[in-house]
Amino acid sequence: MRPQPARRTAVLSIKRVPRAHRAQDRVAHTRYGVYEYPNSFFRYEGEWKGGKKHGHGKLLFKDGGYYEGEFVDGEITGEGYQHWAWSGNSYSGHFVLGEPQGRGIMKYKAGGHYEGEFSRGLREGQGVLVDVDGQTYQGAFHSNRRHGHGQMCFKNGDRYEGNWVRDQRQGHGVLCRADGSTYEGQWHSDVFSGLGSLTHCSGATYCGLWINGHPAAPASRIAVLGPEVLQVVQGTPFTLSVQLQQDDGDIAEKHKSQFTLGTLADVTMTQPPNVPDDLSVSVKTSQHARQPLSAPDDLSVHVTTSHAPDDLSVSLTTSQCA
Repeated sequence: MRPQPARRTAVLSIKRVPRAHRAQDRVAHTRYGVYEYPNSFFRYEGEWKGGKKHGHGKLLFKDGGYYEGEFVDGEITGEGYQHWAWSGNSYSGHFVLGEPQGRGIMKYKAGGHYEGEFSRGLREGQGVLVDVDGQTYQGAFHSNRRHGHGQMCFKNGDRYEGNWVRDQRQGHGVLCRADGSTYEGQWHSDVFSGLGSLTHCSGATYCGLWINGHPAAPASRIAVLGPEVLQVVQGTPFTLSVQLQQDDGDIAEKHKSQFTLGTLADVTMTQPPNVPDDLSVSVKTSQHARQPLSAPDDLSVHVTTSHAPDDLSVSLTTSQCA
């Protein structure tokens, strides 16, 4: 009798598939389905392809936020809309791998909005930002901040165009104030710094070096340049040049900065009866300022009369801006 060969025993291991996964498998092969994730935080309803979210769908979050739009191979990619419950912000535009990427519009709960280019969820590239106060910036962004060349319109009516570094005006720029005055020159940390020229709306101009928003060497005395005798008529504009000096007579700026008063209409004369309007006046060659001068706005030049009653006074000041 031939011996029987030893019988071999095979063991089959069966792994149970969780119910949630089986539910996903069922919807995976349909064009449209609803799937609730095991952690109950996410819930998806929409189109599927090859076992992945693909096409148009809506992903809801347990905290009240949601995304609705395009999916590609299981990822949020394409055009869509997302609302974040934790911040209250909302975004409409292009997404890549779950983050705003490309062009879109972000609306902020606190107010204001941004329309432009995004990279990995941050403002990056060219765009327009309107803040909660209605102030508008149009220009370059980097890492969510104003960075590069841009234009800003402030709520007080001022306008700035120039360079920005990390949300501050820095480099060369031009500021046009609502009152009509203009500064053009260098900036650092959001203030005048370096060489620049500030022109007051009256025509007074300071050109020179600035440090932390102020002239490098504030003046204590005003020296009048030009003729000592001027023929003036009540209410008639004329031009007068002055130089800012220190007490020792040195020009209060290494670059020989000077103010130039131009088109001044605020020439006022307090005169008794029978004094002619075309009175000749003598201009003081120098005078002490009431306080150190830091900008054209502070400038005031007083003149004395010649061959006139003692009670006649003439005052020349920079014109008031609108």
